[in-house]
Amino acid sequence: MKPSLLLAFSVACTGVIPASAQSRSLSSFFRVLRISTNEQMSPLSYPPNIAMTPSAGDQPNSDVSSGIIISDVMGKTQSIAIFSGLTRDIDSVSDRLDDPSKNATVLAPDNGAMRSLSRKPWEDPKEYETLGENAYNGQAGEDRAQRNMRRFVEAHIVPESPWREHQKIETLAGNIIWFESKGGLKLIQPGGIEVLSIADKVANGEVWVLKDIINYS
Repeated sequence: MKPSLLLAFSVACTGVIPASAQSRSLSSFFRVLRISTNEQMSPLSYPPNIAMTPSAGDQPNSDVSSGIIISDVMGKTQSIAIFSGLTRDIDSVSDRLDDPSKNATVLAPDNGAMRSLSRKPWEDPKEYETLGENAYNGQAGEDRAQRNMRRFVEAHIVPESPWREHQKIETLAGNIIWFESKGGLKLIQPGGIEVLSIADKVANGEVWVLKDIINYS
């Protein structure tokens, strides 16, 4: 995970720039500032011939047969901009999404879910209990934060696509999840997390937009 990631999430979700921002990369800061102010942004460089209109629901997408992959399209859906930014900074995830030989289903919480988290993705209540309020200070604290953030992002990556209904599968973080259709909704289990839409279907997988986050503890 890049050092700017914790700052990026804080700015994107709150609009508040921590004092430590002075030591961070300005380019990273302005990138996430555009997210927090809901500006239209293009975090990736797209070839001019790529269609940028997201697919709706479960309708077929021509991107599946065009050779476009998940890393090409992750940044173009504004409703998941915060989570998309995190995936680019977790090497285990970004490397997979950039590999056309490895399929994946990305379960991306929308911006509202990310902003309403009861705790930041890099925080663990158990670490506050054992280490106190300075649990994430210093190099050891930064290492803990990086590990926790990686676990959060990896919990939202299913290393398979297509992903069949009721198929129990292990995410990159190691938790077992599945999905089912109920009452006209697609729900991720356990937890009954609603899938709002399928933002993209491309050659190496799909991007699903979620109403809430996957349990990553």
